[in-house]
Amino acid sequence: MFQASAMTPAPKLYLLTNDDEFALLYAKLEAALATGLVALLQIRRKKTLQSANGKEKLYEEARQIVSLARAYNVDVVMNDDIALAKKLGIGVHLGQQDGAIDDAKRYLTAEQIIGRTCHGDVALVKQAKEDGASYAAMGAVFASNTKPNAHVISRQQLIEGCQQGIDICVIGGLTAENITELAGLPITYVAVVGDIMDLPVEKIAARCQQWQQALSRWQTPA
Repeated sequence: MFQASAMTPAPKLYLLTNDDEFALLYAKLEAALATGLVALLQIRRKKTLQSANGKEKLYEEARQIVSLARAYNVDVVMNDDIALAKKLGIGVHLGQQDGAIDDAKRYLTAEQIIGRTCHGDVALVKQAKEDGASYAAMGAVFASNTKPNAHVISRQQLIEGCQQGIDICVIGGLTAENITELAGLPITYVAVVGDIMDLPVEKIAARCQQWQQALSRWQTPA
């Protein structure tokens, strides 16, 4: 049985982009990053990539996003694309079928973050650690609009993942309200898309503050 420690540090907020039109996305990101509460940002622009000249458009969008994030001292990872991450000088997040961690380590610097999707599979978490990933992402924790068909993992799977000696990121349907159900677990990152990015620009900062309040109570198990 996992025993939460009173000294368990609060997780960091990890924001993912959505598929908003770019000018709106940029405004939302600026509102979120300006709060100083976002620790890591993932560029994930599936619709852009699928459009005409998608790779060129994605590079131009990503270049602007990386510049914005650097102005606020926020680390950035690119979803799935090691070559683009290298070109931009940022880290990468890799799905199980989207590239080898060895390749990412070969092309990126030692300081750049490498994340690995591990779903609810503790064996994959162990493998991510052995391969040298910076963190292992586990989820979906709850059903989400972003990935409605994703398999929801059990609390026991998450607890076992947290025992593997690698930073754990949780993702999937997380809100500032339901995150308290995970309070006390030694999680490093809480990945959020819709609960922040689906809001109007003027409500983004306040929602980030609500996240900060929820995470600040982490040491007391719910």
